[in-house]
Amino acid sequence: MTADPGRIAVATASVAEATVLTPDGVLDTRTYLPLRDSIIKAALDEPRAVIVDIAHLEVPAQSALAVFTSAQWHVQRWPEVPVVLVCADAACRDMLAHNGVTRYVPVHPTIGAALAALSAPTRPYRRRARTELPAEPLSLRRARDLVGLWLTAWSHQDLVPVAKVVVTVLIENVLAHTCSPADLRVETDGTAVTVAVADASHTPPGLREDPAADPGPSGLQVVAALSRMWGTAPTPTGKTVWAVVGSENRL
Repeated sequence: MTADPGRIAVATASVAEATVLTPDGVLDTRTYLPLRDSIIKAALDEPRAVIVDIAHLEVPAQSALAVFTSAQWHVQRWPEVPVVLVCADAACRDMLAHNGVTRYVPVHPTIGAALAALSAPTRPYRRRARTELPAEPLSLRRARDLVGLWLTAWSHQDLVPVAKVVVTVLIENVLAHTCSPADLRVETDGTAVTVAVADASHTPPGLREDPAADPGPSGLQVVAALSRMWGTAPTPTGKTVWAVVGSENRL
């Protein structure tokens, strides 16, 4: 049966703490972004790894295989979840290698082989907290209060001031540029703290929202100056903007 052009169905399963995605359909210019965003969204839930079994994927133009390196690029800094491909067919694996995909994204013949390759290195234990905040000004104070409570409980009082500045900017941007609630997530691996805010807008953030209206630094320029790194990850429903702060960013 020929797959429905313009559509990819992605089945999701959990195997040994990894998320296994099985896309079924045609990978082309119409389905490139939906598949990439599905991989990124799975990674943002921070499983052990995202394993993509491409056995049922039709690829008329091999250039579309760059979708996997694009997804890996978006998640390599945060949340640092590996993206791994599974393809039982040797010709398929050769095609991935020929197109340079395997230089960035490992490929294995079976899910078992992929899991075995992942078993050696282990990701550090992370503490996480998450909440959804309504699209109203009171969410700014609530976000700052929660960040203070969570980081104090995790013995990161030294990072509370800078994390509060970061979360204020991220929530303000959601309120100013979207009509959606803000999904706030804060986590730490024991050394650094990540503040991430998701919303329902697909518009990517910019370092200067409106330079004509305000000649001073934008909120995201402040975040860039105060954080170790920051970035954005597209999702099927919008985007997530995140920033990592460490001891060098203390205020």
